Amino acid sequence: MLSRRTAVAALALVLAAPAYAHGPTPQKVDQSVTVKADPAKVWALVKDFGAIQSWHPEVEKSSATGAAAGAERTLALKGKPGQIVEGLDEVDEAKRSISYRLSGEAGETLPVSSYSAAMIVTAKDGGAEVKWEGRFYRADTSNEPPEGKDDQSAVDAMTAFFKTGLEGLKAKVEAGG
Repeated sequence: MLSRRTAVAALALVLAAPAYAHGPTPQKVDQSVTVKADPAKVWALVKDFGAIQSWHPEVEKSSATGAAAGAERTLALKGKPGQIVEGLDEVDEAKRSISYRLSGEAGETLPVSSYSAAMIVTAKDGGAEVKWEGRFYRADTSNEPPEGKDDQSAVDAMTAFFKTGLEGLKAKVEAGG
């Protein structure tokens, strides 16, 4: 049987534990763009998992092992060292949605870790709306991340990547691409 002193000490440790359970919090980014085109035409580009370089201005090179769940794509970004490998989780033709996640580490390519993202194409105002959302952690998951690998750097990088990508997709589709 525990003594009263031991029980009080154990309770104090349990209550204090959340104060020491510090770490990164998940971050999120949601971006969208309206495209003056048939949603089916926009969806055809978005679902082509390995061809992101055809519409994303920051992607220098991309390749994929396929276009169905379980496929992987490798991206090289302009002006960034290294490559990113992403795994395709789901392609839903009926909902015109695609979801994927980072496989491994982003290295020095983006200041993030453990991300997942989804894109969905819907009809809107006679055209299409594309939503791109992502959930992720900062690159450095320690309690004191250095500048450039902190939460704000991760949010800024993902926001810029999604925004630039959606602008590139809009420009390509509306130009007839």
